[in-house]
Amino acid sequence: MESFKVIAFTHKHFSFELIGKLHLSEDEQKNVLGGLKINFNLDELLFLTTCNRVELIIKSTQDINEEFIKKIILFLNSRINKEELDELAKASEIYEGIFAIEHCLKLVSSLDSLVVGEREILTQVRKSYDFCNQLGLTGDFIRLLIKQTIETAKEIYTNTDIARNPVSVASLAYRQLRELGIKNDARIIFVGSGETNIVLSKYFQKHKFANFTIFNRTLERAKKLAKILKGKAYELSELIKYKKGFDVLIVCTSSSETIITKLIYNNLLASELSKKVIINLGIPNNVESEVANQTSLNYIDINSIKTRAAKNLQLRKNEIIKCEMIIKNKTNRFIELCHERNIELAFGEIPKKVKAIKDLAINEVFAKDINLLDDHGKEVLEKVMTYLEKKFNAVSIKTAKEVYINSKN
Repeated sequence: MESFKVIAFTHKHFSFELIGKLHLSEDEQKNVLGGLKINFNLDELLFLTTCNRVELIIKSTQDINEEFIKKIILFLNSRINKEELDELAKASEIYEGIFAIEHCLKLVSSLDSLVVGEREILTQVRKSYDFCNQLGLTGDFIRLLIKQTIETAKEIYTNTDIARNPVSVASLAYRQLRELGIKNDARIIFVGSGETNIVLSKYFQKHKFANFTIFNRTLERAKKLAKILKGKAYELSELIKYKKGFDVLIVCTSSSETIITKLIYNNLLASELSKKVIINLGIPNNVESEVANQTSLNYIDINSIKTRAAKNLQLRKNEIIKCEMIIKNKTNRFIELCHERNIELAFGEIPKKVKAIKDLAINEVFAKDINLLDDHGKEVLEKVMTYLEKKFNAVSIKTAKEVYINSKN
């Protein structure tokens, strides 16, 4: 259990811009994470990146200290300057053993989220696990952990009011937009067709907005969202050529490059003078600062949502106490599950070791004596040895299980 650790860079200690410098797209993860696991001698690795956090969930005997974290940061992004490196390493959150387990349960249950009570984190963790598992980065421990975190989150959402009148980064962004008095015939451009923009699109559908244009790096994904919204789809490379104007521009991609530059923004304006709205939920920042700082538009980003999220947290404080009790019980149960799993694995080794002893006896220790037997004698001996092997395995495993069960009572 002591080898389980979490290194977290979150909205609680860092700006979204700084967190964004540790973000890796899926393609970057494919190129980087395998090397990270090998070079840092990690037994298991789960890399989680969202709009307000980057976390490394690991199983390793390595000591986690400031120097170790600096090396990991530079492995993720070698272009980070010394000031940023020092800040990230000093203020990162480190959890080990039982505290790491508790942190993961809180994380997936949204208690550690920017918007407490949101359910998007559950989907994000599931996707991150599936992706890292496909890359061969995770193992038995993280598999059990993710299973337990999902069960815990479901129990919390079912048995508490933490997610009552559910909110999320997307829902808070949409509320801010509606407060600006946007009309239903507004021309809306989505840049990116990931989970956050899909969630946002559902709010627009619900309130009968109907004029949508979707840009995405892959046209196929843009078409999927466009089909749902009955809009038009384009590849992201076409964005610079688009000059049909807009009212609301929603940007949320995993790109490490700025998407909305001043040149692209001016093209999108198509010489229109009306006040526009940009919703920028991308981490790293998807909108160039020269665009975001213009007074001729309403700009909604993660930082503006953070204030509303704080009010949401105050409303849900009583429910957090109930959630923490569930998490405490689930943490203790997970420790038991790990102990039981270790015993299962040990049981699995018994037949292998018994077979190895049998093979050694036949092929080496008593080989000369056995060679003196005729074929019938050898056949009988093999049957006896196989019988004894099976019986010994069964008795050993049964006895060990009984001892374990009795030790718990």
